[in-house]
Amino acid sequence: MVPLPSPQQLRYLVALADLGHFGRAAAACAVTQSTLSAGIIALERQLDAAILERGPAKRPVFTPLGLELVGRARTALAALSAVAETASAARDPMTGPLRLGIIPTIGPFLLPRLMPALRRAFPRLHLWLREDLTSRLAEDLQGGRLDLLLLALPVPLPELETLRIAEDPFLAALPQQHRLLQQPQIPLSALGGERMLLLEDGHCLRDQALSACELPGAGVDGAFAATSLHTLVQMVAGGLGVTLLPRLAVAGGVLAGTSVVLRPVEAPPGRMAGRSLGLAWRPRSPRAAEFRSLAPVISEAVTACLMSERHEKLVT
Repeated sequence: MVPLPSPQQLRYLVALADLGHFGRAAAACAVTQSTLSAGIIALERQLDAAILERGPAKRPVFTPLGLELVGRARTALAALSAVAETASAARDPMTGPLRLGIIPTIGPFLLPRLMPALRRAFPRLHLWLREDLTSRLAEDLQGGRLDLLLLALPVPLPELETLRIAEDPFLAALPQQHRLLQQPQIPLSALGGERMLLLEDGHCLRDQALSACELPGAGVDGAFAATSLHTLVQMVAGGLGVTLLPRLAVAGGVLAGTSVVLRPVEAPPGRMAGRSLGLAWRPRSPRAAEFRSLAPVISEAVTACLMSERHEKLVT
């Protein structure tokens, strides 16, 4: 019978791959560096396989087989976590820790309203938050470091289960005195002829804005890209161009202190001028029913934010 690696050995392996440093990986696993190194060596001997290249490099370099084993270790650890999660969910649903990943074009604008609502609805739920780009959050979810994602759809995540919970329309944001402000509602086609300001590559909102205006990504001036919606708004206020903003961000105060003017946008028939907000989790997660029970609370928080009086004053 082939001896099986221990969960601790797999944790050492994954931590070393994630952090790329023996000392930091050991600290993350709450062991000494020598203990982690010995654990990796023992795993290599146990599997009769070279996981790391031996050489002068100070950072760990994984062999091709080592990289494959890291992926399988992530899957195995996620499966072990699911065993404990299944028992916990059956015993006492919506309690204990929940690690939620959220994208930066949603988090700052929704969380001030969402967090109190979740505390009222699920007082025994302990929420841990991580804000990052969709691609990195998806990696953490698949690796078992996150339980649930709140993001903008559609996104190419065929390996995850998703649930749409709310719609977030786009609004055109323009500098003062812009010629398009003469129109009470701006067709998306009219924005296609303007210098469109976007977020940097990696933000799903960038791709969604390009898709809404039917603009090719290669045709957009890469010199005018922002790292956040707040920076994007300042660029519009400075007259560098126009952009599309999610209504949720506007309701959350992204325009505060600026002279940017908003207009509703008009999409062609059969197309949506906006994005969908949704949840994503690992397929066959034992907590899927819990995640679905969160959807109405999040949806109500989104609706309350979009209908806020503050937002109605901003759209002129």
